[in-house]
Amino acid sequence: MEKIKNTLKKWWRLFALFHQGAFLDRRMAVVRKEAFDINDNLMLLLFGDFIGIPNPMSYYMLELLPLMADELVPWERRIQNRKFILAEKAAQYDFDT
Repeated sequence: MEKIKNTLKKWWRLFALFHQGAFLDRRMAVVRKEAFDINDNLMLLLFGDFIGIPNPMSYYMLELLPLMADELVPWERRIQNRKFILAEKAAQYDFDT
């Protein structure tokens, strides 16, 4: 009886791991991607002039720099490592060909 109980526990653990890998990780990846997209949009709006996007309100946006300084360097690195930012945004809204 103990052997059957241990076997069932083992299969249940394997099923739980499969469920986590198949469903929960995908959902968390979608949530994480959405959070990065929202953060990217905010940072582009505030500090787009750092990567070459002109912003007429950049003087006023610099007042927010001390509050966002910790997030600026990782964001800039993440944006510069992307090859096709416009293609990513187009695919996000189903405009891909």
